[in-house]
Amino acid sequence: MLDVPSVTWYRHAGLRRLYVMMPILMLCATINGYDGSLLNGLQTMDAWENYFGNPDGSRIGLFTAIINIGAFCALFVAPYLADLCGRRLATAIGVVILLIGVIIQVVPNVNSGMFIGGRFLVGFGSNISIGAAPLLIMELAYPQHRGTLTTLYNTLWYLGSIIAAWTVYGTIGYKGNASWRIPVAIQALMPLLQLLGVFLLPESPRWLCSRNRPDEAMAVLVKYHANGDAADPFVQAEFAEIEETLLRERELAHVGWRELVRTPGNRRRLLLIILTSFFSQCSGNGLVSYYLHDILESVGVTDSRSQSIFNGGLQIWSWLVSIAFCVVFVDRLGRRMLFLIAAIGMLVVFSVWTGCSAVYAQTGNSGAGSAVLAMIFLFYGVAGFAWPGLTVAYSAEILPYSIRAKGLSVCLAVTALSGVLNQYVNPIGLAHLAWKFYFVYIVILVIEVLAIYFLFVESRGPTLEEMAVLFDGPEADIEAKVAEHVESST
Repeated sequence: MLDVPSVTWYRHAGLRRLYVMMPILMLCATINGYDGSLLNGLQTMDAWENYFGNPDGSRIGLFTAIINIGAFCALFVAPYLADLCGRRLATAIGVVILLIGVIIQVVPNVNSGMFIGGRFLVGFGSNISIGAAPLLIMELAYPQHRGTLTTLYNTLWYLGSIIAAWTVYGTIGYKGNASWRIPVAIQALMPLLQLLGVFLLPESPRWLCSRNRPDEAMAVLVKYHANGDAADPFVQAEFAEIEETLLRERELAHVGWRELVRTPGNRRRLLLIILTSFFSQCSGNGLVSYYLHDILESVGVTDSRSQSIFNGGLQIWSWLVSIAFCVVFVDRLGRRMLFLIAAIGMLVVFSVWTGCSAVYAQTGNSGAGSAVLAMIFLFYGVAGFAWPGLTVAYSAEILPYSIRAKGLSVCLAVTALSGVLNQYVNPIGLAHLAWKFYFVYIVILVIEVLAIYFLFVESRGPTLEEMAVLFDGPEADIEAKVAEHVESST
């Protein structure tokens, strides 16, 4: 394996410059979090309900799900933009589409069709940018810090959710349509900041090498990983490993989507990506993400202001625990262990949540209702060990460069489809089965624990280029070739 010198980023001038700019890319992750809290909030607003004719049933399902339908459609565009245009430009293109979608939703005299169309564009544009920005984070990061940075990236889902929840709380007392137009419009704030700053970052050295621009790629690595020292032996070895891996992938890879299933290693990668994406949405968390309003009403919390305060507090708690556990321990405990802790914890807590909901429904016991509220907080506490921090990070890091953009797009597409499934099935299940519907998620969580234990591969430690050995076997080890490359170039 490549010998990666241990460095403290804030004492390293190149990494300080690089990491100070990284939050620009991380703003992508706020988009879906913002939308989840936004839709929860809008459903508590009489002005929004009245303006759009009190949508319910399948119509509210469409309002909610259309953003994920747009996100799924981005599958057919996002990887090509990321690979052909580069990570920065693809991020910017996605943000522009998203901003157009927000504008359509808040123009005067907007109708239901326009609102739904705007939400489609928000989902479509967001998944184009999300299909590129985390790749740039991963491919720019110093190997020692890759896990922390990529995990931190997706925890900003909660930052978007926090901003939306408290924006809704702040405008819930406004009279007229301003109460819902302001939170919808603020959805454009973080993407706009990203658009203004994304080109301050360097382009991915791996993308530059793939486009036959090795001198530019080397310059990026030297500037940020070696403080401008072109003779630094680690950067020489890192650059050689990138070039050698890309050369090997070009020799072995078949162009197109078929490469995702052509080899046993890639088929296993694809299976893990699908499972990770599905579990990230369908472990019971989807109930709270988009239908917290219904959950709270089922246990007697019916006041709009109380619901908004609960939602805002839940998002702050969720963000803090995801940073405290997932980000801090991702390289100490490893990815697989964090997935297991989260899955087992969620299964136990959700089972208690179900039992308390049953007691409240059958007896009206206020203590049981309060216990449900406590279980929701505890559920998100244990979920914070892995979700959502590892969803994108794990899916992207196990992929070789040649299919990394396509594989991440599959991750985002499955996540979107799982979200659509949640958004159509959950309201029907809650309406017809109430708390009994929760047993569906208990079964899913049992399957999740077993799948993680028996199928998931630990990815802590290797560089992106060395990850191939875990999936493709010892023949994928390029260490000897890299050593020869470095020796011949010195």
